[in-house]
Amino acid sequence: MTDNNGQHSPSTGAIERVVARHEMPDPLREDIRLLGGLLGSVLRESGGQELLDDVEHLRELTIRAYGVVDDGVALAEAADVVAGFSQERAEQVARAFTCYFHLANLAEEYHRVRVLRQRELEAGAAIEESLPAAFTQLAEEVGRDEALRRLGELEFRPVLTAHPTEARRRAVSGAVRRISTLLAERDTMHLGGTSRTENERRLLAEIDTMWRTSPIRASKPTVLDEVKTAMGVFDATMFDTFPEVYRRLDDWLLDGEAGRTLPLAKPFVFLGTWIGGDRDGNPNVTAEVTRQAATLAAEHALTALENATRATGRKLTLEEASTPASAGLKALWQKMRQLSDELVVQAAAESPNEPHRAAVLAIAGRIRATRTRDADLAYGAPEELEADLQVVQSSLVEAGAHRAAYGDLQRLVWQVQTFGFHLAEIEVRQHSQVHAAALEEIAEKGVHGDLSDRTREVLDTYRALGAVQKRFGVRAARRYIVSFTQAPEHLAAVYQLAELAFEGSDDVPVIDAIPLFETFADLENSVDILEAMLEMPQVQRRLAENGRRVEVMLGYSDSSKDVGPVAATLALHSAQSRIAQWAARHGITLTQFHGRGGALGRGGGPANRAVLAQPPHSVDGRFKLTEQGEVILARYGDPTIAARHIEQVAAATLLASAPSTEERNATTAERFAPVATSLDATSRARFHELVKSEGFPQWFAQVTPLEEVGLLPIGSRPAKRGLSVNSLDDLRAIPWVFSWSQARINLAGWYGLGTALREFGDLDVLRAAYTEWPLFGTLLDNIEMSLAKTDERIAEQYLALGDRDDLAQMVLDELRLTREWVLKITGNDWPLASRRVLGRAVQLRSPYVDALSLLQVRALRALRTQGASEGLTVDDGEWVDGGYKDRWQHLLLLTVNGVSAGLQNTG
Repeated sequence: MTDNNGQHSPSTGAIERVVARHEMPDPLREDIRLLGGLLGSVLRESGGQELLDDVEHLRELTIRAYGVVDDGVALAEAADVVAGFSQERAEQVARAFTCYFHLANLAEEYHRVRVLRQRELEAGAAIEESLPAAFTQLAEEVGRDEALRRLGELEFRPVLTAHPTEARRRAVSGAVRRISTLLAERDTMHLGGTSRTENERRLLAEIDTMWRTSPIRASKPTVLDEVKTAMGVFDATMFDTFPEVYRRLDDWLLDGEAGRTLPLAKPFVFLGTWIGGDRDGNPNVTAEVTRQAATLAAEHALTALENATRATGRKLTLEEASTPASAGLKALWQKMRQLSDELVVQAAAESPNEPHRAAVLAIAGRIRATRTRDADLAYGAPEELEADLQVVQSSLVEAGAHRAAYGDLQRLVWQVQTFGFHLAEIEVRQHSQVHAAALEEIAEKGVHGDLSDRTREVLDTYRALGAVQKRFGVRAARRYIVSFTQAPEHLAAVYQLAELAFEGSDDVPVIDAIPLFETFADLENSVDILEAMLEMPQVQRRLAENGRRVEVMLGYSDSSKDVGPVAATLALHSAQSRIAQWAARHGITLTQFHGRGGALGRGGGPANRAVLAQPPHSVDGRFKLTEQGEVILARYGDPTIAARHIEQVAAATLLASAPSTEERNATTAERFAPVATSLDATSRARFHELVKSEGFPQWFAQVTPLEEVGLLPIGSRPAKRGLSVNSLDDLRAIPWVFSWSQARINLAGWYGLGTALREFGDLDVLRAAYTEWPLFGTLLDNIEMSLAKTDERIAEQYLALGDRDDLAQMVLDELRLTREWVLKITGNDWPLASRRVLGRAVQLRSPYVDALSLLQVRALRALRTQGASEGLTVDDGEWVDGGYKDRWQHLLLLTVNGVSAGLQNTG
């Protein structure tokens, strides 16, 4: 493209980069410049000036290729440079770019923290998308009393999963955290002086450590390794951050009375976890692993509670003369004396004439006994601990020490109410076909017959649930999710197997069977299955016990792989609406559980906006979703960001059932129903035209690193349920999305939309739908983000690895069409032009990701061409020729880590 004088004019990419550079805040620019310079020093020290020159040369070429239209000259030159690297140099360059992304990511994360703190300083608690702001709007619509009632029933249930989308090693994550801390220190230092010099020295040391740490795990993590990773996040942020969110809300609700009267804020965040419970397709999750996972989580919860209780007690240095013990506190003290004279003597010795301090320290001793399983002193349930703390609280109030009662002690009460002794409820998940096969085998051989290992494991799973409930309470494990629920019998099987696993009915654990509707057909049949479920006697008993509460899970991943991202989004929305109406007819308190992933092709994107786009009555103050892979660290790794995320989702959950929100969603869904019908049919047909083409699965494996991603040791779960790439049906949605993302195509996030929009054709209606209809607006914004991370020039190089020009052309045509129509509707000149912060991050990263992609293409080309000619294959997850693996696979896996870090939401 040239101007009127025949000179090359700036491309869209060039304009994007100019805008992004201009909009980068000075503090962030300085942080990235500092960290990038320090990385350059490390590279020079480690590999010499030549290594740094090679990295800089490739960086300059990819920036030039991204920034101007030069008929591919700069990109071709960059590819030639990559082709000229030795194996060792290619790996060094890949690691250098990966380190840069880790540094850029942490700089952006810290700047986000910096901005959030400044906003809160300027605007107070009621900043945009906060709980105070949501409560204020809700109270204006329904009145303060009704708003308080709804606030008291609010539930946000994040469920941690170990889906393998976090390609970064824990060792690297540790270095990132330490560098983040050092970067934050610089904001509090004065310019000049030895302190800043020392900070820089430590930064260099940490960056050097990161550079020298292998980014690839030596082996796949075990399930318990994954549990420990999640526990690290709990220890670092969750335990303290969750009650901090409650405190901030209560401070706002009570204003001047906050901290000296009974709080209005109640705990509303309750953790769940699939790590150690999700055995669907993961043979590494056994009954014994489930028990160990529950025990490990309880150890962390009880340790945190013991430490917090002891710290709280030590601050209660209120002498008896000024703050006498109540009759209730004296009775509690005598009860503890009967349990253990040694315990109360020690607590009293530490707290002379300080009865409240002594009581709380004795309570800490009982928590320790619970952790160490001292039966004489242990609490039987967290409710007992909560009751004891409330006795202390009431005594303080009675003595007039209101601030002591509702200060740190209240924080501790909130922590007990939130985490119990189990920390997070373990949720079991298993495939419906596994249950069916187990029942068939038991019917043939008897429950005590010569059963297969898999059937014995199914029965042992129920016994593990029973053991966990007996030790940690029903709250610790009662949800049992049935993957691919396609008939009511699949739910009945859960209860039948539970009864078969035990000799006596009294031993059968409390179980709530939760259907997971994943495919398009399952979503369409969901209400019929739920109707039949209500007739089951086990379900009727549970409804009578739990206040008629039912949970239904919706799978975003497989539905998108089944019919494409557009049709899946519309099918999920329709199913949620019908399920909500079904619940209303039967007087059921419904929770819809959203199996959303971190990537856009798996239902990712901003969770708070997704909540506000839900159908009327499908939320009703309860929102539950999976937090997967890299999303866990991104959302909960920093306490400021974690608090903001919780507030945003909780605020949206509160507002989702506001009359104005429900009316808007209902009226726009009705008004734009013809748009939905048209987009659904056309996008689904276009998607099926591609994925059902003869030979598509094999071609998909050729043009993306699908097989190699399966070899990457990033999770305990296999990438496939057992079938080869001859079938997509049993391919997990994670590698489906991950592979397209690595190839810079992101097909799983947008394919079919362009054709559907062109077929509908009425641009004015589509623009109105984008502006007024929350579901469509959210869909297009997420797809725009996906397009921003897609690069047609790089994608062409991946597609050229295959031997199907027809399929490659279909993909490229649909990509161009989708981009054209999305930009027409949004009015943007380029993807994310109107979203400054996100757009800036994507634009500035893209050339660096391009460098890694060129390295990955080189490795893939070698694996595809030379591997085929030498007859090399993958056998049970291992390359037959180890020497060949050493030459190319390691480079490819290094680039997978780097591209993941650069794109950030890959799986």
